[in-house]
Amino acid sequence: MRRLAAVDEEFSVSQFFQIHPDNPQPRLIRQAVDIIRQGGVVAYPTDSAYALGCHLGDKNALERIRRLRELDKNHNFTLVCRDLSELGVYAKVDNTTFRLLKAHTPGPYTFILNATSEVPRRLLHPKRRTIGLRIPDHQITLDLLAALGEPLMSVTLMLPGDNLPLTDPEMIRDRIGKQLDLIIDGGACEVEPTTVVSMLDDVVEVTRVGLGDPTPFGG
Repeated sequence: MRRLAAVDEEFSVSQFFQIHPDNPQPRLIRQAVDIIRQGGVVAYPTDSAYALGCHLGDKNALERIRRLRELDKNHNFTLVCRDLSELGVYAKVDNTTFRLLKAHTPGPYTFILNATSEVPRRLLHPKRRTIGLRIPDHQITLDLLAALGEPLMSVTLMLPGDNLPLTDPEMIRDRIGKQLDLIIDGGACEVEPTTVVSMLDDVVEVTRVGLGDPTPFGG
């Protein structure tokens, strides 16, 4: 498979696709998926903030995101999925948990769940087999995932030293455009990141309050 040339310190200016947020252009979605499959790091809009994403299990792309965000090994990456059928592949979910997830997805939540053996080890928490999983309510993201046929490995686009994630594609291009392979301009997003809900060992706990209403989870 042909890989993108941008790998290390010096990157060319990223591609910039203007994609309609409600009716994404299929041609641009296919081109974006090609970039992801070739090892690209992509900034894309979600129903909360913009996110950084790459191909599931791509070690080089993962390390580029770690450097860009200055993340340590304890930071959980999120698998962004298109529906609950994919959640079952990558997370251990009982009937009670499944019903709770079904009632609140898609939406601006990240769920911390026990991971299955399908999740690459480098994505897991180093001390326990857990993974963040998310189903966003954003048409561009859902179309990307449908065309890709598997989850995106992802983190919120919040740069070191910033208190809030980036939400404007032009600002993303100005600040880190040379370090990305593609920026998808789907318009401005929300300022808040997702609400994070831990669902481990039959205990539901809100660990970060964000855009999603924490009330259904006891937050």
